[in-house]
Amino acid sequence: MDRDVHVPVLLDEWVDALVLDPAGCYVDATFGRGGHSRAILRRLSERGRLLALDRDPEACRVGLELAKQDARFQIRHAPFARLDAELDALGWREVSGVGFDLGVSSPQVDDAARGFSFRRPGPLDMRMDPGAGEPLTRRLRGVSERELTRIIRELGGERFAGRIARAILRAVREGRMESTADLEHVCFHAVPRAARHGAIHPATRTFQALRMWVNDELGQLRDGILAAQRRLRRPGGRLVVIAFHSGEDRLVRDLVDQAVSPCVCPPQLPMCVCGRKPSMRWVRKKPLRPSEAEVMRNPRSRSARMRVAEAVA
Repeated sequence: MDRDVHVPVLLDEWVDALVLDPAGCYVDATFGRGGHSRAILRRLSERGRLLALDRDPEACRVGLELAKQDARFQIRHAPFARLDAELDALGWREVSGVGFDLGVSSPQVDDAARGFSFRRPGPLDMRMDPGAGEPLTRRLRGVSERELTRIIRELGGERFAGRIARAILRAVREGRMESTADLEHVCFHAVPRAARHGAIHPATRTFQALRMWVNDELGQLRDGILAAQRRLRRPGGRLVVIAFHSGEDRLVRDLVDQAVSPCVCPPQLPMCVCGRKPSMRWVRKKPLRPSEAEVMRNPRSRSARMRVAEAVA
């Protein structure tokens, strides 16, 4: 796959669920390489507007070129956790829809210099925005074994998290943890021999967990989803989210569930007395998965799950 090309997942389904008003104002919270944004623009009328966000400078450079071609579009170099601030800066009180396509884009994965993958040797960075925060090499110098074990287990679902965390920190102390190849090597040899040649590489889950930790992906997602819910037009504004990680998908589901059923009254009470009213309803709570044909065309789509919710009055 060309390192500058990202194939959007569930493209038609995502845009169909998001764009109900061609003259509305929309947010693509994860611009990437612009596949979803371009699809939205094809659905909008001349009055429609689209704001895109991305914290990757390379993605923003692509977005600025698109902005030169289409006056309805603009992009901001910002994480989606800053959605409220970016909308305030534009003077947009509410929007017709906010869409998220979570995870790492193909160009990011394929660029060895970003450190997201062990397929090609590169520096241990893993930041979505190379100009913000600390790279993974520096983060690893200040984390305890207990905390690193928790990160790898909870964010990566790695059953050998303790062994891997212990081996990583030993390599850090010995000066053997500077590249993606170093991390891959340590992960591979930290797991039992019988687990080294399974369906997925022994480093896969650890790389995912460390990337999510470095970028505070769950914290950013929580802030972004809550901001989107606040800014949706009522009624009818749409929230559409594609997630690839089970923890991200659960977080989206739980945050929307809290808005769909906000009552905190004890279950034994015959009626609600807390006064909390629903602000969202599910359009598609059961996740939509890619078709077999799409997975064949784009194997990276296989773990995608799309949920759709709508603001109520």
